[in-house]
Amino acid sequence: MIFDRWSAVVLPFPFTDLGTAKRRSALVLSPANFQQAHGHILCGMVTSAAHSAWPSDVDLVAYAEAGLKKPCKFRCKLFTLQNDLVLYGLGTLAEADRLTVTAVTSGLLPR
Repeated sequence: MIFDRWSAVVLPFPFTDLGTAKRRSALVLSPANFQQAHGHILCGMVTSAAHSAWPSDVDLVAYAEAGLKKPCKFRCKLFTLQNDLVLYGLGTLAEADRLTVTAVTSGLLPR
């Protein structure tokens, strides 16, 4: 499946420390043409974890608009996954949340 950038999706989130995966929400960061060309999707973690925080966490203010069921945040835990492993889409991130996520992620790679 190919998804638009800023789509919230559900997929088997890979855990590096457990060697397993758990069904979780994620945010699509790659454009559709990247997914089509490479057969992979670039995503970032979406979490509702209240007990842990990363300095780069972004609260998703309009989480319901993206199809997310409870308050959550975007976490800069980035990964690629084969397109066909994405289970389904939920919705699309609101413009205000897109801008905040972009502000955090734009400094991750050199220009």
